[in-house]
Amino acid sequence: MAETSRISLLTMSENATFLAEDDEAGRRIIIRVHRPDYHCREEIESELAWIDDLRTTARINTPAPVMTTTGSPVLSISAGGQSLHVVAFEHVVGSEPDIGDDLPQWFERLGAMNATLHEHSRRWQPPEGFVRKRWDLESMISPRGLWGDWRNAPGMTVEEAQAINAAIPYLKSEIALYGTAPQQFGLVHADLRLTNLLVSQDSMAIIDFDDCGFCWYAYDFAAAISFHEMDPCVPQLRDAWIKGYRSVAEFSSADEAMLDTFIMLRRILLCAWLATHQESKEGKTLSDGFSRDTAIMARRYVQQRGGQSREGQQGVVQTLGVQTPGVQTPGMQEHDDQADVDRTSTVRTGTDRTINDKVRMA
Repeated sequence: MAETSRISLLTMSENATFLAEDDEAGRRIIIRVHRPDYHCREEIESELAWIDDLRTTARINTPAPVMTTTGSPVLSISAGGQSLHVVAFEHVVGSEPDIGDDLPQWFERLGAMNATLHEHSRRWQPPEGFVRKRWDLESMISPRGLWGDWRNAPGMTVEEAQAINAAIPYLKSEIALYGTAPQQFGLVHADLRLTNLLVSQDSMAIIDFDDCGFCWYAYDFAAAISFHEMDPCVPQLRDAWIKGYRSVAEFSSADEAMLDTFIMLRRILLCAWLATHQESKEGKTLSDGFSRDTAIMARRYVQQRGGQSREGQQGVVQTLGVQTPGVQTPGMQEHDDQADVDRTSTVRTGTDRTINDKVRMA
């Protein structure tokens, strides 16, 4: 890019994303400056290697990584006394789809694209040295989670934390039954929410593989409805996504039955994300009431599972956004694994106690 190129900040979320524009050459690129101490260089190179193969062998519509003059797509720079990794992508025209009447048709397209990604993941042999994070219960919702501790979400009360904590044994039980067989668990995008979809007329591109890693394939639907879990349109989006998925690959009844569990898991994870990303757009606009609504979801999730088998159930995804008369808050659920996890948290004294500490005292 020419030195006269204009550079402007687009977003500050997990990373800082900039638009660089060279008017004379008529070229635009997207520059991503990685958050410090999240991904190592090898992880970023692995992300870009998967993107390259998806573009060439699976024909996935996603921006191409830009090679630098060093011969590597990853640069390391020093700024503010920190070492930062930087990558760039070709610019793609499009905008984020809105929650509205047209969204189900895009979700059908998204379901087909997710299935294509997953089929590629199942057959792809990653290059030597490929490394990406593993998204499981420990890395997602334990106090040592990759995005922090969900109990520290802005504004979370003791009662809300208790309700959410009561759902975790059910999550663990459902996921233990489901398992991590290769047909169900592998390399996924893990963050194909609306902000990472670019639609233009009848085309759709996907962006931002920064959180790609090893997780349950069905989790990709839960990620797709991030921050909109209680919207009344979710059941329609779910049906559209499944329809699109099944047009490309198998999505069994057992996979479908797990969607409500992965939605709950993702929602708790987002509480942790808001706790550690309060400078983001979402952190500034969504924190108010987010933990309250998450607790409502957790109560309904537990109530839905009371005395019912996971097999053949339509799932709480059909009722998350609907008021359910007579639903009571369950008592605090004791669980040995969760207690073991909680004991590793930092204990504070005086008035500066975390929600973690308050829940244990309660």
